[in-house]
Amino acid sequence: MMRSAAFGVSRSSPRPGRGARSSAVLVLLALGACSPPAPRELAAWDRSDEGNRARIDHGAWQEILEAYVAADPSGVHLVDYAGLAGNEAERTRLDGYVGSLEAVDPREYSRAEQMAYWINFYNALTVKVVVDAYPVDSIRDIHEGVVPYTGPWDDAHARVAGQDLTLNDMEHGILRPIWQDPRIHYAVNCAALSCPNLLLTAFTAENTEALLEAGAVAYVNSTRGVDVVDEDLIILSSIYDWYAVDFGETEADVIAHLQVYADDELGAFLADFGGAIDYDYDWTLNRQAP
Repeated sequence: MMRSAAFGVSRSSPRPGRGARSSAVLVLLALGACSPPAPRELAAWDRSDEGNRARIDHGAWQEILEAYVAADPSGVHLVDYAGLAGNEAERTRLDGYVGSLEAVDPREYSRAEQMAYWINFYNALTVKVVVDAYPVDSIRDIHEGVVPYTGPWDDAHARVAGQDLTLNDMEHGILRPIWQDPRIHYAVNCAALSCPNLLLTAFTAENTEALLEAGAVAYVNSTRGVDVVDEDLIILSSIYDWYAVDFGETEADVIAHLQVYADDELGAFLADFGGAIDYDYDWTLNRQAP
């Protein structure tokens, strides 16, 4: 692992898929394509009806989470993609849930209801994309184009209110720019081991704030979020590099964000830290062992 200068940057490159070979040009294109996009608001989705007290039903998603997501001994939430892919009735339930969200125009609901809707939609659609392509070693192996390792994020996998939407549309065109809440990164799950956990509870208008806080605390205090190597080096999740603009303007701002959610021991360490920061991310699929 390379060390950077104090509060310097040593960015981790997206990891190539296993066993794949391509030309140098394609590899360069793939690396560029995997750079997460900046938030760019899709203005058409920035509407709500705050007078609407109706709720969107996420019961089917809750049942899927309870049946197919479990924590390993280290606290990482893993998905039984094999079990879900091999159960036709459960796949039908997942497809039906995603279809029910596609049939909703979220702009007819309150802003709080919309946030829960988009987070659940993103997570359920991600699981569906993986299940539909399973078995794979990494979500980055799933893509419709010719450039390898680009993942499914720019492929249209949903249609809402007559508009085709990609996972990137949902995260970077809707959730990030409209809500401007860095805790969104602790809520949406990209099906990788280094990603914040796919929570065991579906988001609702009533529980979103509590789940965002819990997700932030869990991730920051895990080695996936902050790995203290020694007093002179910490390895942060690449999320804090890729999306640095959401956490502040400098690495000092990122450290300040981490301190908000760190436990007492980690918080005290970060308060006095002046060493090197590196970044890393494991794109291995967050799947349960057979």
